[in-house]
Amino acid sequence: MGRHCWRRRLLAAACLGAALLLLGAAPRALSPESKNRALGSGWLGEKKRSPLQMLYDLDEGPLSALAEVHRQRRDLLHRACSRHTRRRRLLRPEDLRHVLVDDAHGLLYCYVPKVACTNWKRVLLALSGRFGGDPRAIPAHEVHAPGRLPSLADFSPTEINRRLRSYLAFLFVREPFQRLASAYSNKFSQPYSAAFQRRYGTRIVRRLRPRPHPESLARGHDVRFTEFLAYLLDPRTRRNEPFNEHWERAHALCHPCGLRYDIVGKFETLAEDAAFVLSLVGAPGLRFPSPPARAKAAATHDQAARLFQDISPFYQRRLFNLYRMDFLLFNYSVPSYLRLH
Repeated sequence: MGRHCWRRRLLAAACLGAALLLLGAAPRALSPESKNRALGSGWLGEKKRSPLQMLYDLDEGPLSALAEVHRQRRDLLHRACSRHTRRRRLLRPEDLRHVLVDDAHGLLYCYVPKVACTNWKRVLLALSGRFGGDPRAIPAHEVHAPGRLPSLADFSPTEINRRLRSYLAFLFVREPFQRLASAYSNKFSQPYSAAFQRRYGTRIVRRLRPRPHPESLARGHDVRFTEFLAYLLDPRTRRNEPFNEHWERAHALCHPCGLRYDIVGKFETLAEDAAFVLSLVGAPGLRFPSPPARAKAAATHDQAARLFQDISPFYQRRLFNLYRMDFLLFNYSVPSYLRLH
């Protein structure tokens, strides 16, 4: 079973390579070859086994309970992609913008906002040896500063495919509606998100609120959850520009049916899954920042249930259809608080 899995990985990488090699004539030029980072650093020039080889070794032998969970997630994602995405478009360089690269350790990480991505970026920076190697000491503004971590989109097609063949690729996902509720709460209900509210909140108020108060038009600080959802469902929103990454679907950010992911981590099992990834990296002294306590996770579920209780079944169905692929690809059940029938 393991060998077939890895053959599919190499085939997928080869197919993506064929697609990416067509991009040389595209209007958007890739980064010059001279700016690409060398692949000879880190584990590639040493005898140390890469994270991908470590995972392959696990897949070939008796599996631990956690390794078996991740094997099942890989297989489920592959089957779901085969079942639900019959036509797949060719990936472009900008499609790879969310895939971050760690050449020193052979890692590709696709980040999904509101799924512990700040802490994962901290970990990648700590692995690089910057900031003293302690992820907890790295301020959030440093983590999200442009250029801190290279993206797969920054490389040439040849270099992209060398990394896809050799690096461990992983992403972390979250129950879609809990992630959506978290994005709304963080970006539209908190005073520290004033800039975000001016950009998106004022737009939502102007488009969807009858007779808005001038202060709401100027600040966008009091967007209601119903207005936020109406904005997401409005065809003009995606026609005018792509969704913001905080509420864009995980599959649209990471393209799991076009790229082969070796590890599908989940926010709901963050501590175990993060430790599993770091064990493959071989960084025993590095600890992932403490994930939310179970009580906080339960509160997040309750918050989502509370926000959706006032949304009509008609709009709940439309919203579920919008995020349906994330539910299917990552094996999430329909939330019990929804009234879809």
